[in-house]
Amino acid sequence: MSPGSSIHVSLKINGRDHEVSAPGCDTLLDVLRDKLGMTGTKKGCDMGACGACTVLADGRRIKSCLALAASYDGRSITTIEGIGTLDNLHRLQAAFIRHDALQCGYCTPGQILSGLALLDEKPRDLAAIREGMSGNLCRCGAHPNIVAAIAEVAGL
Repeated sequence: MSPGSSIHVSLKINGRDHEVSAPGCDTLLDVLRDKLGMTGTKKGCDMGACGACTVLADGRRIKSCLALAASYDGRSITTIEGIGTLDNLHRLQAAFIRHDALQCGYCTPGQILSGLALLDEKPRDLAAIREGMSGNLCRCGAHPNIVAAIAEVAGL
């Protein structure tokens, strides 16, 4: 395959099937944002360090800026657009609002997706939540409120 050639990728995103042609070097983040118009997933550091691009792949959190789209062919991807609606927020989204767990909001989609995956891991205490969320940074400093929101939903 030549460097500029496109490949065909089939993805199930938020329960809907999508067929995309993209260069083989395109990341899942770039395909989501640029090819499919799903701009809820954010591009932060573009190096996997900040977590703004976190999505779920078959229920597991991944940094979509580090994931080649071709590697996720046939997989199920969940983005923030698939979590809730304005009229029917996911309970973690509602907890983020109650706990003021966001300021600028840029990192919030990645924080929520990472938090959802962490909840599936059943954190035992606040320390486990802090450790589980350590891959997601908030430059505004809302970390204590993010932990509190996740703890509420976890029943801690």
